[in-house]
Amino acid sequence: MKKILFSALMLLVALTGGAQNADGRRLYSVAFYNLENLFDTLHDAGKDDHEFLPQGTYQWTASKYEAKLKNMARVLSELSRDHVPQGAAVIGVAEVENARALTDLVAQPAIARYRFVHYEGPDKRGIDCALLYDPAQFTVTHSKLVLSTPYEGDTAHLTRGFLIVDGVLAGERLCVIVNHWPSRGAEAPVRIHAARQVKAIKDSLMRTDKKLKLVVMGDLNDDPMDESLKVLGARKYPSQVKKGDLYDPWWETLEDKGVGTLLYRGKWNLFDQILISPPLLKAKKGLRYDHNEVFLRPYLIQQDGRYKGSPLRTHGGREWLNGYSDHLPTIIYLSK
Repeated sequence: MKKILFSALMLLVALTGGAQNADGRRLYSVAFYNLENLFDTLHDAGKDDHEFLPQGTYQWTASKYEAKLKNMARVLSELSRDHVPQGAAVIGVAEVENARALTDLVAQPAIARYRFVHYEGPDKRGIDCALLYDPAQFTVTHSKLVLSTPYEGDTAHLTRGFLIVDGVLAGERLCVIVNHWPSRGAEAPVRIHAARQVKAIKDSLMRTDKKLKLVVMGDLNDDPMDESLKVLGARKYPSQVKKGDLYDPWWETLEDKGVGTLLYRGKWNLFDQILISPPLLKAKKGLRYDHNEVFLRPYLIQQDGRYKGSPLRTHGGREWLNGYSDHLPTIIYLSK
């Protein structure tokens, strides 16, 4: 009986969501977005969130918080809509303070259909990763947060845990690992250490299911060609991807096309990556990778002033800009 019910669930999810291509295949989308300090206005015990309190450095009032929620919801609601009318099936997010902020976020009318998976992580400032999902397109079957280990005892630059969410998309198992690796304030070996931990998780999952369609996403604080991504097994072109590797379409996006997700001292970086396992890249049937996109719209870019041409962020220094994030979202499209 359980097998019949699960099969019925898989069929139901397969028949909902997605947009049909000219060749009859349906499109689904998976996205990632660093929300840049989505803090609520309340102090969390044990966390260094004092900057984002009404009396803090940023004078983070209820009105500013509400404006931030509305801005984030606008972006999240528009991801992939020009290709997939239903919007993204799943969206990994980084830099969200807690479940309270996520609850307030998905209460916004523009994204009220989304639910979320979140576990409180160890970050000293309190920022975590989470996964938003549209239950009409994606069904969560299992989730957990794997805590990271410090590099050579460096607890100041801990990775914010690795969020693993398993579920069903278009009638097939899809597993997602959401990451936020240590910032560039830490040396490269710290992120290489994070990459080794993710690779161990990925290898373990794929030993259990050799045909696993797996997505590794997040703000990795490194570009696709950096050493940490090589350690993870990232490859630039599909023809290079072998067993145990991951395809990283953002390598070509940044290196060959000059398109990034954040601007630092006049140079574009692409830290916000979504990598895919060989079964998702090379599938002869079922879900498979179609194409990728940096979500870039004029309203997300600063149009004048000191930061002209950069992503329009929430604050410039201590000045409230009422913007969005210092990162741009990324999207991959899957077809079936």
